[in-house]
Amino acid sequence: MGDLAVIFLPAILLQSVLIGGGYATGREIVQYGAGFGALGWITGIMIFIGFSVMAILTFEMARKFQVFDYRSLLKQLIGPFWFLFDIVYLLLAVLIISIVASATGEILNQTMGIPNWIGIVIMMVLVGWLNFYGDRLIEKFKTIGTISLMVGYVFFSILVISSTWENAAEVLRTGDTSFIPGEISIWMVLWTGVIYVGYNLAVYPAALFTIKRQKSLKETVVSGLFAGFLMTSPWFLTYFALLGFYPDEAVLGSSVPWLVMLDGYGLWVMILFGFIVGWTLIETATGMIHAFITRVDQQFEEFGKAPLSGKKRAIVSVGTLVSAFLLAQVGIIDLIAYGYTFMAYAMIAIFGLPLLTIGFYRIIKPQWKKSYWDKQKRSNVDAQG
Repeated sequence: MGDLAVIFLPAILLQSVLIGGGYATGREIVQYGAGFGALGWITGIMIFIGFSVMAILTFEMARKFQVFDYRSLLKQLIGPFWFLFDIVYLLLAVLIISIVASATGEILNQTMGIPNWIGIVIMMVLVGWLNFYGDRLIEKFKTIGTISLMVGYVFFSILVISSTWENAAEVLRTGDTSFIPGEISIWMVLWTGVIYVGYNLAVYPAALFTIKRQKSLKETVVSGLFAGFLMTSPWFLTYFALLGFYPDEAVLGSSVPWLVMLDGYGLWVMILFGFIVGWTLIETATGMIHAFITRVDQQFEEFGKAPLSGKKRAIVSVGTLVSAFLLAQVGIIDLIAYGYTFMAYAMIAIFGLPLLTIGFYRIIKPQWKKSYWDKQKRSNVDAQG
C-alpha cells in the first residue's frame, strides 16, 4: 500500500485542488474546449498531455533536487526572481475567489432562491471563520468537500450523459462546431488547451510535499501520467455532458452550465448540486487564502516574528474576499474569458516555460554527462584492447 501511495497520492492531491475551482460550474470547460463542439476533444487531449508533462517535470525536479516547497522549487528555476510567483499567485487567488464568489451567489440563488449578495456574504463569513480556526478545521472541511464533489461529479455526469448521448454522438458525427462563429483552426483548438493548463499551473506546488517518498524517475513518470489522467477525467465528463446540449446558447452561454443541464432531473438533484458545489467553492476560496496566509507565516518565521493570530487570519481573509467581491461584479463569464487567459500567460512565463526549459535541462544534464563519460571509457577500453 505504501508503494501505491508514493504513486497515487500526488495525483489525488492535485485533482482535489483542481476540481473545486476548475470544474464545479462547467463554465471553464465551455470556455476552454467544449465551445469547439466536435473538435473539443482535441483540446482535451492537449490538456491531458500538458497536465502530465508538467506533473512529471515538477515531481522529478522536486525529487532530484529535494525541493518540497514552491519557493525552493522556483529558486531552482528562476533564481532571485522566485518572488514573481508570489505576486502572480496572489493575483490569481483573488481572481479565482471572485469567480467562486460569483458562482456561489448564482448557484444558491438558482437552487435555493437565496439572493446573490446574501450567498456571497455567507461565503465570506464561512471562509473567514474557517481561516480563523486554522489548519485542522480546514482539513476536515476540505476532505468532506473533495470526496463529496468527486462522487457527486461522477453521478451528475452519468445522469446527464446517459440521457443526452444521442445528441452528443450526432454532434461528433456531423463535426458540428457552430457555437463559435468563424473558422476554427487546429492551432486555435490546441492553444486553448495550453492556456487552460497555463492558469492551472498554480495547483502544482500543493503536491510538492508528497514527493518526498519518490525514489526514482520511473515513479515520477508513472505518478505524473496518473495525475494527468485524474486531472483531465472531470474535463472529459463535463465535455461530453455539454456535447449533449450543443450548440444550445441557454446551456453553453450560461454562467453556470451545470445548473441548466441538471434542470428537469428533479428539485432534489438541483439542491444536492447546489449544496455540494457551494461547499466545494467555499473550500476552494478557503484553500487559496490559507495558502497565502501560510506563506506569510513562513516569511514571519524567517524574520523571527510570531505567526498571524486567528483574528489577523480572519481579517486577511475578509479583506481578500471584499476585494474579490468587488471584482466579482464583472461577472463570471468575463472573468473566466479574460482574467484566466491573462493569468495563464503570467503563469506560463514564470513557471511553465522555466520548467520546460531550465528544469528539463537540469533534470537530464547529469544523465548526458554520465552517458558521455561512459562512452569515453568504453572507447578507451576498446582502443587498449
